[in-house]
Amino acid sequence: MTPREALVVLNLLEGIGPIRTRQLLEFFGAATKVLEAPLPALRRVKGIGDDLASTIRQWETTTDLTGELKRVEEFGARLVFQEDDEYPELLREIYDPPIVLYVKGRLLPEDRNSISMVGARRTTHYGQDTARKLAYQLAGAGITVVSGGARGIDSASHQGALSAKGRTLAVLGTGINIVYPAENAELYERISENGAVLTQFPFNRKGDKQSFPIRNRIVAGMTLGTVVVEADLKSGSLITANMAADNNRQVFAVPGRVDSPQSRGCHNLIREGAVLCENADDILAEFENLALGQADDSPNLPLANLTETEQKILDVLDATEQPIDTLIDRTGLPVSSVSVALLGLEMKRLAKQLPGKLFARR
Repeated sequence: MTPREALVVLNLLEGIGPIRTRQLLEFFGAATKVLEAPLPALRRVKGIGDDLASTIRQWETTTDLTGELKRVEEFGARLVFQEDDEYPELLREIYDPPIVLYVKGRLLPEDRNSISMVGARRTTHYGQDTARKLAYQLAGAGITVVSGGARGIDSASHQGALSAKGRTLAVLGTGINIVYPAENAELYERISENGAVLTQFPFNRKGDKQSFPIRNRIVAGMTLGTVVVEADLKSGSLITANMAADNNRQVFAVPGRVDSPQSRGCHNLIREGAVLCENADDILAEFENLALGQADDSPNLPLANLTETEQKILDVLDATEQPIDTLIDRTGLPVSSVSVALLGLEMKRLAKQLPGKLFARR
């Protein structure tokens, strides 16, 4: 058995988790030695009592390592460990980083420049529209949008990022083969093709009241900041926001209607010091400040992802105010194409519309 396979076994065992795994590794020096250790030695490890020691000692009868590795391969996923370059850099810094990540898709170095977006599952049209718009703007500016793949704000955030042809990551509170909610099957596929779907949970692990808060710490831990778009006072999104704050990450909150219960959680976060977020500029201003504090070898903020039409219009835009007719003449593009592209450039913070329907480069 390899050390990586031994880590998969430890991740499969109920009740162990990242913190106890770290304690076991510090005591025995290697994951393979943990699985070979006798009961008396296991009991001497902090946090490992008789029950957990027996669980570890009997791992061969309770886990199916060969079957798990086969399921990963057949599903088109792979396992990413803390020692791997692909493992999210920021996630390594939290108190209890996952032992192993099940990943379908790709994790890239530029994902370090990421923002998580969370909110209510039962949301309003305002909340969903706002989430889509913010995610579109962030992804269009080259920032990876991270969310939980759930119904409501999560789904809207992923959809907004995909609409901008940007990167988005979905962190699941279930095994990677479980689609929850079921109607998000197609969305998960699109995310894995334009980013990644990931989880720390083994195959066939169903979601419950414990797994989703565990998932939330990954969402908060692997990003530079967390945006709460819409949440009531009991929303799990507030757990994610608190985890982000605990990890010294910036927390943003979108204000809503004063008479809407779904706004109370966000308003409370703002009272407690979260950055009030009305548009992507509020997020990007803070994000750029954080990026300036990175090491010299850290990836720079990537450029916006532009369509061919957007690029053509951007090439003729400058600080001079120009009417749309001039842009049409200079690019030779149809009116409808220019209008759509200008909206995209505005949302990507590359162009601005001035009074009189004049446009200029930002």
